[in-house]
Amino acid sequence: MSHREKVRVDANTSVSVEVAAPPEFRSGGTPALVLAPGAGSNMENPFLASLTRGLSAEVLTARFNFPYQESGRGAPDAQRRLEGTYRAVLAWLRGHSELAPGLVFAGGKSMGGRIASHLAAAGEPLAGLVFLGYPLHPPGQPERLRDSHLPAITCPMLFVQGSRDRLCDLDLLRPVLQKLKAPHRLHVIDQGDHSFKVPKRTGRSEADIQAEIRDEVRGFMEEIG
Repeated sequence: MSHREKVRVDANTSVSVEVAAPPEFRSGGTPALVLAPGAGSNMENPFLASLTRGLSAEVLTARFNFPYQESGRGAPDAQRRLEGTYRAVLAWLRGHSELAPGLVFAGGKSMGGRIASHLAAAGEPLAGLVFLGYPLHPPGQPERLRDSHLPAITCPMLFVQGSRDRLCDLDLLRPVLQKLKAPHRLHVIDQGDHSFKVPKRTGRSEADIQAEIRDEVRGFMEEIG
């Protein structure tokens, strides 16, 4: 089953959340994966929608908009507001009278995953983090690493990264991973860019890539839960 709800962030702001639960959902038992979109898209992003549909046969999935996406604005909200929104969605889900899950995993595409990582570093209780293209640095600016908070995270982390991602040079990511104290895994999509698109010469379809990522996320969650 799937449905959409509005979640209140503050007195003046609500955001849309799409929730899908598996047929055998058990309140307080079935794990959940909450995913936020990247900066340039929203919860209707085809990749996120497809991934959550594929996983919702076994786990509860939720994807949502940040306030600027909800209102159709182009520029992202301030980081504090992004974090507050993500925190509000997690609190709403945990307190839901019918959909309260068991273990809660969080993450997202690019910026969405980065915001989840800041919550985890600040102590948000999460079973694990799923990064779908972690934006380690801005395009063409490898000196501006977004990694200082990552060693403070204590839950397991899954990094799914394209080998051609302009926002995450793998030669810079691997030394960052070596500094992490928490369990972590790096899964590389060969020839994938930041959106996990691969050249036609690889002979791999978008569906092939999505299935690979879905299986990796499912395996990561099963190992923990």
